[in-house]
Amino acid sequence: MVRHQPLQYYEPQLCLSCLTGIYGCRWKRYQRSHDDTTPWERLWFLLLTFTFGLTLTWLYFWWEVHNDYDEFNWYLYNRMGYWSDWSVPILVTTATAFTYIAGLLVLALCHIVVGQQMNLHWLHKIGLVAILASTVVAMSAVAQLWEDEWEVLLISLQGTSPFLHLGALAAVTLLSWIVAGQFARAERSSSQVTILCTFFTVVFALYLAPLTISSPCIMEKKDLGPKPALIGHRGAPMLAPEHTLMSFRKALEQKLYGIQADITISLDGVPFLMHDATLRRTTNVEQVFPELARRPASMLNWTVLQRLNAGQWFLKTDPFWTASSLSPSDHREAQNQSICSLDELLELVKGNTTLLLNLREPPRDHPFRSSFVNVTLETLLHSGFPQHQVLWLLNRQRPLVRKVAPGFQQTAGSKEAVASLRRGHIQRLNLRYTQVSGQELRDYASWNLSVNLYTVNAPWLFSLLWCTGIPSVTSDNSHILSQVPSPLWIMPPEEYCLMWVTADLISFTLIVGIFVFQKWRLGGIRSYNPEQIMLSAAVRRTSRDVSIMKEKLIFSEISDGVEVSDEFSMCSDSSYDTYANSTAPPRGPRGGSSQAKTLTDQGGR
Repeated sequence: MVRHQPLQYYEPQLCLSCLTGIYGCRWKRYQRSHDDTTPWERLWFLLLTFTFGLTLTWLYFWWEVHNDYDEFNWYLYNRMGYWSDWSVPILVTTATAFTYIAGLLVLALCHIVVGQQMNLHWLHKIGLVAILASTVVAMSAVAQLWEDEWEVLLISLQGTSPFLHLGALAAVTLLSWIVAGQFARAERSSSQVTILCTFFTVVFALYLAPLTISSPCIMEKKDLGPKPALIGHRGAPMLAPEHTLMSFRKALEQKLYGIQADITISLDGVPFLMHDATLRRTTNVEQVFPELARRPASMLNWTVLQRLNAGQWFLKTDPFWTASSLSPSDHREAQNQSICSLDELLELVKGNTTLLLNLREPPRDHPFRSSFVNVTLETLLHSGFPQHQVLWLLNRQRPLVRKVAPGFQQTAGSKEAVASLRRGHIQRLNLRYTQVSGQELRDYASWNLSVNLYTVNAPWLFSLLWCTGIPSVTSDNSHILSQVPSPLWIMPPEEYCLMWVTADLISFTLIVGIFVFQKWRLGGIRSYNPEQIMLSAAVRRTSRDVSIMKEKLIFSEISDGVEVSDEFSMCSDSSYDTYANSTAPPRGPRGGSSQAKTLTDQGGR
């Protein structure tokens, strides 16, 4: 007589179902397997890991270059002919892609922890390949079109590497749980030695990584130099439209060291302030004079230029995402700005600040092509502006400038040999912040050459340059940098060494403890008793086949009057599969288990 009773009680496994379902769309119990992951799926796991590292690098790079987002947008404007903010959409897209890849990697690692076979769904594979290809294309495009910007990555590491090292230590310590589990489950000593050596090679390399870290902010606080002087780039372009009287007035209110301006000369010989070659980006010329929109700004008369609005574009495009922070009165003032002439700037400043002047050379057919320097010098000298407060950047006709205005501070816009700089009576250098190293700065200081770096907007970059000893910087973000009281972080070398050694010791102690615990926890899984051998599959099968075999075997034993223990009848499917697969006895010459066969025969008799 057959007794009817539940063959097996399956415990609900919601977390495991979500894990395998999201990763490989295997929501049903019979779809899951504890078999080894196939070589093809292991290859996909390696590709996933590589894509994670690549997208992490790209996300870090694009986050750190937010100092140059305006420069990036301006570069694309010159290429495409219309202004749009591409930087933030790229950042959001990159962050979304990285989050997706990181989520897949976490799911894959969870598969390893619970011993489930990895089987990445084909939709995820398409997404993975698409993200990898897009990241490679984006990085290649930056390398070709914006090559100098990769220097920002190396510069940023000088400020973040001590903290990235701590994050890497935390990550490798957490990862040791998975590695220790694989080490404890490995059946061959050679596999264990390989896992152990590979992992600890990476760990010890990470422990010694601070030996390669060099940051100017690792210094004694008493050695910190004075705060770099601030020069407003085209005024205060985050608070008002660039190169307008409102922008220069905002810069003066911040009591900056100086103001930078780009000078262009009109068709009728009036020096005015404009950075771009045309008027399309910063005026409403396309609405007022559409036929003149693509004409060079210097090829228009001053009477025409005065009729253009130079403020509405700022409120419309919001290049720095700051227009919404303007007060109602500032909003109305910005909306009614016009193109500013050099005379108006000199009248506003009145010797209260230094001027860093960059002259734009007019086109070949311009009537003042050969005399624009003379016209500009005449305007400056006629205004009575103090000569020692003028930083003259144009390299053309320097001997004439030194003769007419000997008090001007001659400033070079590129690195040259010291002998050449001295022959030209150069007193300052105006360079991009990626073009000079700390050693070069010290050399210039020893030659009594002052260096100004542009364009520095991010507080982290300003802090790093402060620790380096930069005398002055040009910034769009002067209203924020002027309020920075000290570098974001500064750490004495002894304190940094203590932090480094302590973090390494804590990490090593935790890793060793995890390996010991995992070995103790998983080391006994290989032991087995005759009952468990009898229920083990003779041949390695899928999870579904093993479940069917167990049910048939249990039913046949009950039919023959053999009692099945309550403990086994209540066991979960997942716990049995993990145990059975890891404790399968040696196979016979035909692929079956000789011990299992003997015990089965004895049970039958």
